[in-house]
Amino acid sequence: MQSYQEMSKEELLQEKAGLEEAYRKYANSGLKLDMSRGKPSAEQLDLSMGMMDVLNSDSDLSCEDGTDCRNYGVLDGIQEAKVLLGDMIECHPDNIIIFGNSSLNIMFDTISRSMTHGVMGSTPWCKLDRVKFLCPVPGYDRHFSMTEYFGIEMINVPMLPTGPDMDMVEDLASRDEAIKGIWCVPKYSNPQGITYSDETVRRFARLRPAAKDFRIYWDNAYGVHHLYDIDQDNLVEILAECKRAGNPDMVYKFCSTSKISFPGSGVAAIAASANNLVEIKKQMQMATIGHDKVNQLRHVRFFKDIYGLTEHMRKHAAILRPKFELILNTFDRELKGRDIGTWIAPKGGYFIAFEALEGCAKAIVAKAKKAGVTMTPAGAPYPYGKDPKDSTIRIAPTYPTLEDLEIATDVLVLCVKLVSIEKILEGK
Repeated sequence: MQSYQEMSKEELLQEKAGLEEAYRKYANSGLKLDMSRGKPSAEQLDLSMGMMDVLNSDSDLSCEDGTDCRNYGVLDGIQEAKVLLGDMIECHPDNIIIFGNSSLNIMFDTISRSMTHGVMGSTPWCKLDRVKFLCPVPGYDRHFSMTEYFGIEMINVPMLPTGPDMDMVEDLASRDEAIKGIWCVPKYSNPQGITYSDETVRRFARLRPAAKDFRIYWDNAYGVHHLYDIDQDNLVEILAECKRAGNPDMVYKFCSTSKISFPGSGVAAIAASANNLVEIKKQMQMATIGHDKVNQLRHVRFFKDIYGLTEHMRKHAAILRPKFELILNTFDRELKGRDIGTWIAPKGGYFIAFEALEGCAKAIVAKAKKAGVTMTPAGAPYPYGKDPKDSTIRIAPTYPTLEDLEIATDVLVLCVKLVSIEKILEGK
């Protein structure tokens, strides 16, 4: 396939004319396709409908230790749920607190608590002149919007194929006491699908930050979201690694079943050291007497154990794998060799990131929307919504049907080609 960069002006104009004709057909067909958010499809949600039947008015709603899940109490969650989620994220149940349905909510509460009351005796962040966070980019837009909400200054750290640029992380964290944390999606990252290498995780665990209250916000959102049975990424467990490195208190690890069972009715948790958990529970006691234990029990009765959960995720993978492969195969067929973009083929997670030519992402997303295909806003995977190179496009394959996804991908590819040609022509 000939590179657009090597084509003459006349060849590019001829190519553009044919592409514009194909684009007009889509633009005039009344498409309304949405690839903007990483939501499970209805087919995926159907996998968990049996959960609605595991409890009814005749069910025994007592835990194994006799706790009545209908009543008050058990601040940190029922033991069975701790075991299930502990196995899911490779943590001991004693290191886990079960919350409500949203891990994002736990992250918000964690930052809020740090702002008002500090971290393990340190000065509350709200009393400091400046508070900063390191933000691997491209990354999860809701992490960044949350940090911005609290007025925390965000510093971009480039993502490498092995994870965040650890030379930069180590340098910045060790020199600046105002840097209080770093956001991480360590497995099948949002949006690139990168899994942190063993060395990256171990360098995280051995950080020597200037701030005593520095914390790694380890959002393990896609820990069991593999696309393949055999060809899977593996991630070193961060809590154990931090303990080995003499930094047991440096990490907060978050997880949920939001993209496993029901996004609005799942179970979320935080895992951390004993010292961190003591502090978290003190704050929790002021806010709740306990989260929804009936829902916790419902999840345990449905999945039973980690083996049941793993089998459930295989069903998810069977639905998602063809969608990811459709997009990646289309990119290989239509864009490989054109020298107008790059992408990574993830082995799991919920997204694909396309790196367009510099200065083209906003134009591509706008052109796709004009043709009836809604993408995540360009710039969203960066703090303040500002992509310095205007090149990253986040693609969410999960929600549309396979048929709709095929059309949406064809439109996206057309837009990539057209905008790229226009960009190249500017320099000829």
